[in-house]
Amino acid sequence: MARISAASVVVVGSLNVDHIASVKSLPTAGETVSATSLEKRFGGKGANQALAAARHGAQVTLIGCLGDDPDGRDYRNHLRREGINCSAVNTVKGGTGSAFIAVDAKGENQIIVIPGANAALTAPSLKMQRSRIEVAKALLVQLEVPLDTVIEAIKLANGREVPVVLNPSPAQADFPWGEVTINVLIVNNGEARQIFGADADDIADELDAWKQRLKEKGVRTLVVTRGEKSTLVLTDSGLKKVATHKVKPIDTVGAGDTFAGAFTTHLAEGSPLLECVRWANTAGALATLKVGAQEGIPHRGDVQSALSA
Repeated sequence: MARISAASVVVVGSLNVDHIASVKSLPTAGETVSATSLEKRFGGKGANQALAAARHGAQVTLIGCLGDDPDGRDYRNHLRREGINCSAVNTVKGGTGSAFIAVDAKGENQIIVIPGANAALTAPSLKMQRSRIEVAKALLVQLEVPLDTVIEAIKLANGREVPVVLNPSPAQADFPWGEVTINVLIVNNGEARQIFGADADDIADELDAWKQRLKEKGVRTLVVTRGEKSTLVLTDSGLKKVATHKVKPIDTVGAGDTFAGAFTTHLAEGSPLLECVRWANTAGALATLKVGAQEGIPHRGDVQSALSA
């Protein structure tokens, strides 16, 4: 059994129901193609990361919105079964957020996202959850809900010195960098390039410049995931590299969300930074061994076993 953490983690983010069609080839403009199968799965970065933290043993409260449709009801029941506190997940009139995904034989995809109820997670509604954020051991946020809402959550956490972990995906050009404090920014190589205008692989050769970039953006710690390559951890004291856990991946969808949830759990517990990354690297790797964003998310005991092997 996984050890239950005393750490309280609040996740503000999206909940989507994914409809995944398998096709031989992706359609071109105006073309109709037949699917060989259609699957329906729970997704959305907010819920994925909340689930990862919960399976890692944290006491998780998810703040988000679901529609008053059957998908919303089913999703709420799913999260409750996983032990996630859903009392701050509001039910709003209309449809639950959804994504329609076509995947071809080569693994390439086309995705259409309908925000649905996620758009109803407004800054004023977020303020009503102030007390939950202010007593948390860590706040975890992404960018699949309205940006104003994310900024409000971060400001509430900053006001009470609650550590903020931001996974800025999908990247948004109008994020007000420098106006809020980000304790830990988790990005992949592409996101790092979009945000900082430089290649993260060059951090070691441009250490002072990268430290200055972090300072200007209001970021205290930068964590850069790089697939199979070691994860980069940059703080004001320098650059560290943490080796990844080697596996033969089957499906990488959800690996980044698993990393973020596992990392934030250990951060909330007070673990040393590099230890947080070591656990997150292993959790993210294990998540690639099953198909589906949530289906592959490992429990803490599985990660512990992998680390001890």
